[in-house]
Amino acid sequence: MAQRPADKTGAGASAEREGRDLADDGGRDAAAEEARRLRTLREYHLLDTAPEPGFDRVTKLLADLFDVPIALVSLIDESRQWFKSAHGFDRPETPRDIGFCQYAIATGKPLVVPDAAADPRFRDNPLVTGEPHIRFYAGMPLRAYNGAILGALCIVDRRPRPALGARDIERLEDFAAIIMAEAELRRTAIERDEAQHMLERALDFSSIATWQLDPRTDALRWHGATAALWGADYESALATGEGFYARVHPGDRDAVRRALQESIATGDPYAMEYRIDHPERGVRWIAGRGDWDVRSDDAILTGICIDITEQKSRQENANLLMRELHHRMRNLFATVGAIISLTRHSARDVDDYVERISSRLDALNRAQNVLLGANFLTGSMHALMREVEAAFPRLRWSGPDLLLPENALVAMALLFNELATNAVKHGALSSDSGRVEIHWTQDGADVDDRQFRLIWTESGGEGAISEPQRTSFGTLLMERSVRNNLGGTIERRWDPAGLVVTIALPARWREA
Repeated sequence: MAQRPADKTGAGASAEREGRDLADDGGRDAAAEEARRLRTLREYHLLDTAPEPGFDRVTKLLADLFDVPIALVSLIDESRQWFKSAHGFDRPETPRDIGFCQYAIATGKPLVVPDAAADPRFRDNPLVTGEPHIRFYAGMPLRAYNGAILGALCIVDRRPRPALGARDIERLEDFAAIIMAEAELRRTAIERDEAQHMLERALDFSSIATWQLDPRTDALRWHGATAALWGADYESALATGEGFYARVHPGDRDAVRRALQESIATGDPYAMEYRIDHPERGVRWIAGRGDWDVRSDDAILTGICIDITEQKSRQENANLLMRELHHRMRNLFATVGAIISLTRHSARDVDDYVERISSRLDALNRAQNVLLGANFLTGSMHALMREVEAAFPRLRWSGPDLLLPENALVAMALLFNELATNAVKHGALSSDSGRVEIHWTQDGADVDDRQFRLIWTESGGEGAISEPQRTSFGTLLMERSVRNNLGGTIERRWDPAGLVVTIALPARWREA
């Protein structure tokens, strides 16, 4: 009876897929292992390097011990078998696909071939049929620190030989361990040098210099960003403690010397901030820290130096700013006190007093807003006029933007407030149709007697405008602001269309 074909969706198909998946996984694992092996090989930095006595002595000794003409240290990369040491063989490399050592990588075990001409794996190999006419071969895997096999240590003879006994295999294994110990020393030395180089580069980028002072000999050693911190001549100029003291600023030299001598005498850590005379960059601030590295027979003071000039500058600027703010607050309180005292004498009643005080405090607040929006020391004329315009919307202005110092800004704020307040009460701004135009100019730098000129022009008010019968406190405040605080003159003229105020001041302000 004919049999029905197996159901591909059943157990047979499952087994087929499992076999295929395992094969695929095995291929992926082998590729990953080979990539790891090649990465490990490159860590040793051995490929294509010059011969080295540490490796050549081993292959020569191995050839003498086993009485063979050829002994090799073979390393396998992607496509070749390259010889780090080749005793009795003058070719630097052979293709990987004909190399005997590739079997050591594949199996991870020693490979011994008594007669390659009789071994089906090797009898047609060009290294067997041609130079060097290999007959006997014994190779021991060279295993790295992580288990990866880099190549093989092998001995070769041109005549067949018996298989190696256990004792000879053990000896070959010992020599392979010596080769890898030599390679490991090289790898760790390279890692150490790379780590040191990376640390030195990091110190350069971070502007940190490290130093060591031997108090017995006064010898001083430096690493890191020393040239940037201390000058390009540091190797000769700062080779000793005395050379270091010579570069410290004279004003700080005695204090630094005392701090170091106290640390040497007591064994306590050293810490100091001081100035130096940098030969290329002038006076710089340095922060130095150090502690003792105690060894069997001596003690070395090891530390770091950091340039803190910018931090010191910011600290000095902050201190200057605090002093300036303190000075400004005193001036502000004095101004407020004077306004309160003088307004009390001119006010008609309590409500009038409160109104006048509030108006003048608003003027001071406008000046402070401008200063707070800048650098606390100067303020923009345009910024002040925007504040005034926000409080008195029918006021229009034009003129160059100027930077006014704090006292001038406060004086101008009070001046505009008094003029605008009077215009609201008695002048053009007392009616909806009234307007105020403010325009100012300033002479250029080429004019000898430079002047700042401002004209306040009121227009469009209702009714006749006449000069007041008495001088009010507001008028006195305006005149005091212009004459005493700004060193200028103020003139008022009551035209039929409205008040015109002309102010002239020495031109001391620069454009924003």
